[in-house]
Amino acid sequence: MLTKDKGENEGERDKEREDAGGEEEETQQENGRLMLADGVGQRGPKSLTSSSGQQVSNGFTTSTPQSPREGPGTAASSGGTASGNGSSMPLGGLRTLVVQQTSLDRPRETWSKKMDFLLSVIGYAVDLGNVWRFPYICYQNGGGAFLLPYLLMAVFGGVPLFYMELALGQFHRSGCISIWKHICPIFKGIGFAICIIALYIAFYYNTIMAWALYYLLSSFRPTLPWTTCTNEWNTANCNRYMSTDHNVSWSNSSTSPAEEFYTRQVLQVHLSPGLHQLGSVSWQLALCLLFIFTVVYFSIWKGVKTSGKVVWVTATFPYLVLVVLLIRGATLPGAWRGVVFYLKPDWDKLLSTTVWIDAAAQIFFSLGPGFGVLLAFASYNPFHNNCYKDALVTSSVNCLTSFLSGFVIFTVLGYMAEMRQQNVDDVAKDAGPSLLFIIYAEAIANMPAATFFAIIFFLMIIMLGLDSTFAGLEGVITAMLDEFPHILVKRREWFVFGLVCVCYLGALSTLTYGGAFVVKLFEEYATGPAVITVVLLEVIAVSWFYGTNRFCNDIQVMLGFYPGCFWRVCWVAICPCFLLFIIISFLAFPPEVKLFHYQYPQWTTVLGYCIGVSSFVCVPAYMIYHLLNAKGTFRQVPFKPKHNTPPHVVCHFRYLEIKYPLSKTKVVQSYSRVSKKTGWQI
Repeated sequence: MLTKDKGENEGERDKEREDAGGEEEETQQENGRLMLADGVGQRGPKSLTSSSGQQVSNGFTTSTPQSPREGPGTAASSGGTASGNGSSMPLGGLRTLVVQQTSLDRPRETWSKKMDFLLSVIGYAVDLGNVWRFPYICYQNGGGAFLLPYLLMAVFGGVPLFYMELALGQFHRSGCISIWKHICPIFKGIGFAICIIALYIAFYYNTIMAWALYYLLSSFRPTLPWTTCTNEWNTANCNRYMSTDHNVSWSNSSTSPAEEFYTRQVLQVHLSPGLHQLGSVSWQLALCLLFIFTVVYFSIWKGVKTSGKVVWVTATFPYLVLVVLLIRGATLPGAWRGVVFYLKPDWDKLLSTTVWIDAAAQIFFSLGPGFGVLLAFASYNPFHNNCYKDALVTSSVNCLTSFLSGFVIFTVLGYMAEMRQQNVDDVAKDAGPSLLFIIYAEAIANMPAATFFAIIFFLMIIMLGLDSTFAGLEGVITAMLDEFPHILVKRREWFVFGLVCVCYLGALSTLTYGGAFVVKLFEEYATGPAVITVVLLEVIAVSWFYGTNRFCNDIQVMLGFYPGCFWRVCWVAICPCFLLFIIISFLAFPPEVKLFHYQYPQWTTVLGYCIGVSSFVCVPAYMIYHLLNAKGTFRQVPFKPKHNTPPHVVCHFRYLEIKYPLSKTKVVQSYSRVSKKTGWQI
């Protein structure tokens, strides 16, 4: 409610009776002297304190909180009197009133601890791509020289986007759909597109964890099954090339037991000629995926209270395993060859456009803005949480993890090259999951205590994937619950169960004999270009339509400081150019998709683009829907707020600032009223 000092109200009433002409002058003098119902005093210099001596981070001073039953006079008397900065505003200026939210809606869930949030964000950002994609892209694009474009793209593109999404989610406390009614309603289709993209990712990403689970279950044997050539799935080309087999020579036609176990036993791709004939569903992988989704469901069905506890294991265990594998890899013969190959700079490659494209794409998909996850996670934070510091810490941890993973991978690749008497680049020709499930699996089989290292390695792969799945689905769940709270909030467990079932059914095509071809198609076409385009529109909507100044003011209210010039320039100009650069590069140089010996035909490219467009089409479709159904002129429609948000509102966790012309309001009397339409008490 709006309250003033009791003596001020009585004095204003006396002045009204004596001289009505002094009302406007009195209003101007009171402009900087407003009291909050819960004891937050007027905004003034940061050195100004109230009788309690407390001060919140956004510049307001605090005093004794008011009970909800106390009236305006009680609040004023308990809060004491404070003086403003004495500044006056001309007639027709803006006066700021602070309104307390007393909505009877269910309070929003919050993280139990700050570390729950940090580990959840780190677990989401550090995924399987950090382990296999970054090391491969690094050595392919100049080794140590690649770190220069990678860091530049991170500083000027990835981290600003990461910070922007955390700040948006924490300030507006909404998911990726409902947040747009506070920013720019006409762009609400972005939220629906993000949810569809998240579903597409869930269709194929969890299948990789099912492969890792199959490996994990196969590791509980005295002899690992991918170390011998006497199994039913092996061919005549199988060559058991262990470090103790000095009489065996390796030729170009040779295939390792690890490669045949992966392609012929786990994936069974030899039973499918291609995407035009996928074959039957592998029941072993179907059961593995069912177990994965069961773990996912019971980890997220109750919200961040449960998933925040699970990530203490799933986000920290991979780092323990990485350190163990790094120490073991560094002690293997030939490890130094892999490290030199990994870091030896090739500065000439920096002149190639491909290097900069790969650096931009890698940092973007590694940090993961645009998937709705950062918005969802940050929306459960306390309002004054320092999300700026969180953005810097988590993004730095992500980049350092990628760099560390390169040493873990290439020490083993150097060992494999030494063992086969080949060059490191010949051993490291495989990229993507093959790097983990073939090369690294074979290297583990050559180590002492191979069973132990195989178990912890594939357990690490599963936990890296689980963190990202928790985050991706939580982004969808938060978005839908915030958009349809009266229907879904009380039925969260059933909604999550239905969502998990949809994801499992959608993943069945990736469990067929040709499922690996489907996974590659989804990865290359269905999600990448669509999510980059969506993030580009998101940055434009926030920086150009909502306004960088307004967004920075929100951050100042929330954190107590105004973002610097660097961040403002990045949000307005550099980030849009960064994303546009990736999109144009992808369209100009489409990837040549190939998996094993299967060359994807032209019609699969068209199919991949159609899947990607199916999610992005939500953006223009909702724009048309909004323009046809919203009231007002064409210029007013995109920026008109919803009816349940007061006009010109800066909304945060407990307070609202309403700005209105002074010329239309002479003297504001103290009163209390609950709007039936909006639920706001003023």
